[in-house]
Amino acid sequence: MLAGFLVRALLVVLPAFGLAFGFAVPLLGQAAWQDRVWAIFTIPVLIVLVSDIVTSLRRGEVGLDIVAALSMVAALVVGEELAAIVVALMYAGGQFLEAFAERHARSEMTALLARVPRTAIRHRDGELEEVALDLIAPGDRLLIRQGDVVPVDGVVASTLAVLDQSALTGEPIPVQQHAGDEAMSGSTNAGDAFDLVVSRRAAESTYGGIVRLVEGAQRSKAPMSRLADRFAMVFLAMTVLIAAAAWFFTGDPVRAVAVLVIATPCPLILAVPVAIVSGLSRAAGHGILIKGGKAIEALARINSLVLDKTGTLTDGRAKVVAVNVSANADPDDVLRLAASLDQASKHIIAQTIVAEAQSRQLKLTIPSSVVETPGEGVQGVVEGRSVTVGGVRFVVSKLTQAGENFVQPSRDAGAATVAIAIDGHMAGEIRLADELRSGTHSLLRRLRSLGVQRIVLATGDRREVAEAITAGLDIDSVRAGLTPDQKVLVVLSERKNGPVMMVGDGVNDAPALAAADVGVAMGARGAAASAEAADVVILVDHLDHIVPAIEIARRSRFIALEGVFAGMGLSVIGMVAAALGYLTPVQGALIQEAIDVAVIVNALRALVGR
Repeated sequence: MLAGFLVRALLVVLPAFGLAFGFAVPLLGQAAWQDRVWAIFTIPVLIVLVSDIVTSLRRGEVGLDIVAALSMVAALVVGEELAAIVVALMYAGGQFLEAFAERHARSEMTALLARVPRTAIRHRDGELEEVALDLIAPGDRLLIRQGDVVPVDGVVASTLAVLDQSALTGEPIPVQQHAGDEAMSGSTNAGDAFDLVVSRRAAESTYGGIVRLVEGAQRSKAPMSRLADRFAMVFLAMTVLIAAAAWFFTGDPVRAVAVLVIATPCPLILAVPVAIVSGLSRAAGHGILIKGGKAIEALARINSLVLDKTGTLTDGRAKVVAVNVSANADPDDVLRLAASLDQASKHIIAQTIVAEAQSRQLKLTIPSSVVETPGEGVQGVVEGRSVTVGGVRFVVSKLTQAGENFVQPSRDAGAATVAIAIDGHMAGEIRLADELRSGTHSLLRRLRSLGVQRIVLATGDRREVAEAITAGLDIDSVRAGLTPDQKVLVVLSERKNGPVMMVGDGVNDAPALAAADVGVAMGARGAAASAEAADVVILVDHLDHIVPAIEIARRSRFIALEGVFAGMGLSVIGMVAAALGYLTPVQGALIQEAIDVAVIVNALRALVGR
């Protein structure tokens, strides 16, 4: 990729230098070399152009590059070297702009496997050793430390493991896996260190399968042609017809060359990449990274939207939604004591409770005599009072009097309940849930107003959770309990309704993002896999940035098309004038330069709003 980019840059430098040097040659007393200099510096661009045309024709693609090649060859044949090098410079400039836009947009992307560990800690002969991932075999016993990503599929060999599987399943609340339970690769250890007995090699594990799905989806997605190339056949046929008619009826090949020169699709070649680069720059200013011209063009035409739930439609983090307490107890006081004790725990739910207390500006104190039962709860002393925080069954087992538990199982789908006991008596409960993002209702209305006709929720979470979170939302269909490959099938099935945009943030979303016409990743907290697979990355954690992304894409595409049609129209007028003998090849090249400037200035409007 780098080599190709450098070649495009060199192809701009060569004709630019050759054009200037050709004008300087007469000043050096070598006027006879002027035309030769221009011809010599045109040839490298022509060679690369012909090579690109042959490659495209082998793929069955016909582009406007053929017109540029014909005009350069014809100009050199009839001795119009100045016209040839001007055409070469403008063509190379347009190609460089297009390559620059693509390279610049992708340079900030992280690698697909950035999240996956390259090594693992293995038990061997009573010692621990760090080994490369590809050396891990079924039956090996691994140590998974707190915060580690599980590198391969396996079976929990310790008493308990607390795993954050949100990147794989979309479930935001960590799950407890007991001895003998299966643990999926790609999960994060949210509790204490545990042992894992390997059941599959890395390449055969869950995350390895997701990587293969991404690669397959990217290979199967049909590439879009460049916008200007869609008009190639009509414009090419018109150019050849007018040039041939001029030569046939007048017998003057120079007129045919003049037609080809002024027909050189520089306005079309330039208008599109300039408008696209301008749109990319404007989107970046809104915290939206769009990966090149094909992505922004597809974004402008989307008709259906597939949304992930966790981290996309919802915040992706469990939040405290209620603090219920027993009679005569103060909710803030109960929360303060629970959070003070939870400061000693690294459990993700404990950290959430501490953060909630801090957000309410409650004064926390340092606990003492803390005893934590991994995955169950924590006990300790806060301000001289015995406090217990954890799962309902765990806390009930610590009460001094049986039967005083007033905590009821949560009826809210996807919610978790944390019980609190103070001095041996049930004091209250804290309910946590992953909530809908604020402004989601208005976002969906705005998307409908932009022409999105169908909106589908596709999640790996349970159906009751998905239906509860989408109640009252303007969503056409809810698909729940999906695996990564099933999400891909949802995206593909929606294509019958038009171009599809998929929005997600987890590793499990990556294959669907790659398969969609436009994949949009929530990049602020999302997985590296989803950011790499996506065509668009929202760099800030705001789902409503999808709206300006679509608006910018549509405006950029409109301006690009405006340049294409204006350029074609002016070129046709120029071709007719050249065919009638009113323009020489050099005059045609100069007029073409004026047209180029006009379309570039027009394309730069994509940098600003309406």
